[in-house]
Amino acid sequence: MTVPPALKAALTSQAIETPSWAYGNSGTRFKVFAQPGVPRNPREKLDDAAQVHKHTGAAPSVALHIPWDRVDDYAALAKYAEERGLKLGAINSNVFQDDDYRLGSVCHPDAAVRRKALDHLLECVDIMDATGSRDLKLWFADGTNYPGQDDIRARQDRLAEALSAVYERLGEDQRMLLEYKFFEPAFYTTDVPDWGTAYAHCLRLGPRAQVVVDTGHHAPGTNIEFIVALLLREGKLGGFDFNSRFYADDDLMVGAADPFQLFRIMYEVVRGGGYGPEVAFMLDQCHNIEPKIPAIIRSVMNVQEATAKALLVDREALAAAQAEGDVLGANAVLMDAYNTDVRPLLAELREEIGIDPDPIAAYRRSGWAETITEDRKGGRQAGWGA
Repeated sequence: MTVPPALKAALTSQAIETPSWAYGNSGTRFKVFAQPGVPRNPREKLDDAAQVHKHTGAAPSVALHIPWDRVDDYAALAKYAEERGLKLGAINSNVFQDDDYRLGSVCHPDAAVRRKALDHLLECVDIMDATGSRDLKLWFADGTNYPGQDDIRARQDRLAEALSAVYERLGEDQRMLLEYKFFEPAFYTTDVPDWGTAYAHCLRLGPRAQVVVDTGHHAPGTNIEFIVALLLREGKLGGFDFNSRFYADDDLMVGAADPFQLFRIMYEVVRGGGYGPEVAFMLDQCHNIEPKIPAIIRSVMNVQEATAKALLVDREALAAAQAEGDVLGANAVLMDAYNTDVRPLLAELREEIGIDPDPIAAYRRSGWAETITEDRKGGRQAGWGA
């Protein structure tokens, strides 16, 4: 395959952020299955993330989740990451695990609970200042389970008030990324259930408020690439949380359920001018039964492969077919790109930047899994219980 230099440059510049929590133990509400060698603290998570970047060349940053990754000195943690060839990325807030949040956080009817939640969000901005992070990721479990449980409009007013306070606290180079999810854990109303609600709040706040699309947070059959295209058109797509789903928010490896959907999403990103630093690519996955580091490496590779195929779309031929009303011809242009085996191209690119063309095999040969299994005996593994 003859590959244009511009396409190679685009692929080698891709950066995919990995989430700190994906390196820890996780599971479902029924059971968390512990694995040997799992990190016990944020520094060990960064050690594992460095292995992912070492073998892929495309994962230079790590998102933190507060309080899961709370430390006494965030500047020191940022330096620790830098020493391993990484940087600290988005700061993810957590206003859903305390007992006080049973009826919501920033949308709670009790002003004292709302104040507690807001204080945590402002603390996350303080952490961004210390780590040099650009993005604050906000996801709210707020909602109701029964009709009449609370005033739907009042909850939107409370949400807007909290978002405004956080927005005002942001620095000039910082952004707020608002995530949506159409259900769970609230089952009657969710306070940020869809892209439209997130977009409406971000539009009112200003240019540093953007929408983040979690690919697992939609109803079955939702055309996610349409949402992506529209948000790009409006200048409001801030980033992705990449994962895969079969039923609900399964948090499986990206591309596992529908790799064609991932390709379609990436094509709209490329076509809409979103392939660059302004749209953050991050994984948001929980590896419950599979080995964590290889699963994250595989996920990075899946995004790379979908991106390569999206970049290979002959956009001139596609536009010509569309203008002529050639339905089958237009579809064939997309399918030709999707059906291209880009693995040899990506292997070649890896060799050109000095890494092994087969990241999974290279990781297995490295002995890292055996090392951490032995070295991390004792202590408390990172993760959450069920």
